[in-house]
Order: sequence, then C-alpha cells, then structure tokens
Amino acid sequence: MATLKTQAAARQILDMNAFDAGAHEGNLNPLLARRMANAGAAAVLFYREPIEVVSAKGSWMTAANGTRYLDFYNNVPSIGHTHPRVVAAVADQIARLNINTRYLNSVVDLYMDALKATFSPELSNVVLSCSGSEANDLAVRIAGATSGGIGIIVSENAYHGNTSIISDISPSGRKSRKLPDHVVTVAAPSGPGQSASVEDAFDADMKRAIAELERRGHTVSAFVCDSIFSSDGVYADPRGFMRKAIDTLRKAGGLYVADEVQPGFARTGDAFWGFARHDVRPDIVTMGKPMGNGFPMAGLVTRPELLERFCEDTGYFSTFGGNPVAAAAGMAVLDVIREENLQENALRQGNYIKARLADLASKDERIADVRGAGLFLGIELCRPGQKDRPDAEVASSVINGLKDRGVLIGAAGRYGTTLKVRPPLSLSEEEADIFVDRLADTLADLKLS
Repeated sequence: MATLKTQAAARQILDMNAFDAGAHEGNLNPLLARRMANAGAAAVLFYREPIEVVSAKGSWMTAANGTRYLDFYNNVPSIGHTHPRVVAAVADQIARLNINTRYLNSVVDLYMDALKATFSPELSNVVLSCSGSEANDLAVRIAGATSGGIGIIVSENAYHGNTSIISDISPSGRKSRKLPDHVVTVAAPSGPGQSASVEDAFDADMKRAIAELERRGHTVSAFVCDSIFSSDGVYADPRGFMRKAIDTLRKAGGLYVADEVQPGFARTGDAFWGFARHDVRPDIVTMGKPMGNGFPMAGLVTRPELLERFCEDTGYFSTFGGNPVAAAAGMAVLDVIREENLQENALRQGNYIKARLADLASKDERIADVRGAGLFLGIELCRPGQKDRPDAEVASSVINGLKDRGVLIGAAGRYGTTLKVRPPLSLSEEEADIFVDRLADTLADLKLS
C-alpha cells in the first residue's frame, strides 16, 4: 500500500480545496478581484468559483445570488449557523460589558466552571485565549516548562495552527514538508483492522519517534495529537488504540496534549471529547473553533501544577482571551448541546450517514473507505476498484460537483483524497439524505464524463 500511495503527490492543507486565481487569467468578478488585491498571496478562498455568502441558518448557507448550500464543511458553527441562543447571549452581553480578565466578572467564571465540569477533576485550571493556534502555542510552552525538553511528536499530516511554534509542528501546513530537527512524526492509525494490532503498531511508532528524538539529542516534551486525526484523513478507530502509546510517552517523560479543536464539543457522538473514546487522560487539552459557535474564542485546561511551573518563569495574559462576550457565547453553546441532545443526535445521524455511505460504497468502487465517529466522518476516494490508489482528481471533481448541487464539503489526508464530513450537530435525517443522495448523483455524473 505505501509503495503505491507514494505515486500521489502530498498536498498542503490550504491547497486541498483552494481557489486558483492563476487559472482565471485576470477574469475575476469585482468582489473577488478586490479580495485578491487586498489579501494578495495570503488570500485563501474555497472552490474553483468562490461563493459570496450573505446569510446562514442551521445547516444552510445562502449566497448573494440566492443559492442555498447545505453546509457539510464548517465545524465552527457546530450547533448550527446563527443559533438564536448564541445570538441572544452575545447581543445581551456586549450591550452590558466587554472587558479583559484583569477584572472580575461572574459570566467568565460561570463559564469556566461549566467547561471544567466536562473534564476529569484533575484538569482544574482554565486558560482562555482567542484561537486554537494560540491555545496550542501555550500548551507546547507549558509542556516544555514541565519536561525541560523541546522534542515534539505529532502525526504525519497534522495541522495544529499557525503561530511560529505551532507551524513547526504542523506538517500539512508546511509547503516544504521539511520539519525542524526537534519534531518527529508518527503514522496515523490506518493499519490492520484488529484492535490489538493497531494499538501495538501505534505504540511501536511512538517508541521509534521517542528514540529518534533522543538520537538527535532532544528530550521528548510532548505528543500533540488531534484524537480523530482530522488532517491525516479521519481515523477514529479502534477505540482505545492510543492507550499503550500514551503510557510509553509518559514513561519517557513526555506530556500528552490533546488538541480537541476539531473533535471536541460532542462531535464524535459517543464522547463529549474525542480523546475520551480512547480511555486516556491528557495532561493538557486545547480547544477552539466550535467553542463559541463562530464567536472567536479558544482555550486550554490543565493540571494546576503544570500551569504553576510555567508561570514561575513566564506567565500568560491575552487582551481578548476570556472576555465576557466570548464567555456568554461559550455558555450558550454548552447549554444548547445539553438541552437539545446534540451529542446523541451526532451519534444517531453519524451512524445513519455511515450506513447509507456503506451501501453507496458497495455500488461504487471509487469509495475506498468510510470511517470516523459521530458527525466527523471521512470518505476515502480512489481509482475505480483500486483502494490503495488515492485519486485526488476525483476528490476535487466530487467537491466541486457537490458545490454545483448545493452541498459544501472539504478534503483532508496527505493526498487530499478524503472527503471530510463535518455538518452541524443539529443535522436532521432529511438533511443527511440530501447529502448522500447528492453525493451519489455527483459520482454517477462523473462516470459519464
């Protein structure tokens, strides 16, 4: 399998579904031309023909031309676009007060208490920030202060953010793919199907990574891991396969940093946090994106002694992190997940979609695999009947074909051949059917081309 897969080109995460201005030879609509002139080389837009979005509600987004799109792409508005509870909470709080954490405000501490209640008791300190990148940056710094080392282990195609420290440990975000000397990768758990063999293989890879860091003269500091391996192509199973590798890491003196920016907040269905599916306890948990359902907020939880050690030398403060408006948005998200039973809905609808996709895969040989948990699924696309030959061209055609049919979806994986399914947790069965039916239609049309 590995030999054949090397024939496909690795792709940077931002290139997997990106608009290519060069292909349009200057023939851009006024708004698109304005964006490119303003943002220049840093502009990142989706699709061959970018969409001007003017409104959204629930699982749907509406473009300026009136086209409605079923959103299977964004995991940020996880409880649904413009959820009225979040809108009301933000509007009410910003009309009252918005200030930083140098002042006491009960809204902030009520939120931190509610957030902590979703974790085991030892994770009792909360630091709030503005983005997942910032949270992961701080987590790596805390780990370094604790371990005394700088060696970091991540998965092969990980993406953890865009600060200087975090870009160094985000292979899929680096165009060169060359990592700094203090960063070593482990493979995503895409090996044999039996639980014991996957667990053992992952543990063996962890031992190899630790040994490699030591060979390079680096003390292992942390394993930073997104527990559903989102950017690697979505690998959720078998449950519990991470346990042995985490034990190995800790024996070597390293900390386990669970990056829950993508799999957290009930998305995997059978657990509120992705790492909980594997019965492991992190030393630090980072979070962001869906935390405020679109309002910028992020943070981490950790053990007090780890934070104390870090603060002895450095300390931490964020001007906007932990502001009362963000806390109000975050509290509304936690309330809605609980009151609307969205974790249960994610499990139910995710299983329903997987069953329908399994049926579709039995009829279409370009679907190599369907994997994931809850409403975080990966659909691996390949050359017809060749499951070990990923096909980036068919993936790109399917993504843009679904867009033409009013469904938005993105890609993941080293070769950009995994469709990443992340609809709002409030998804209905009717909306699930729309997605699978339109995917089937898109694949059927590609057979005719």
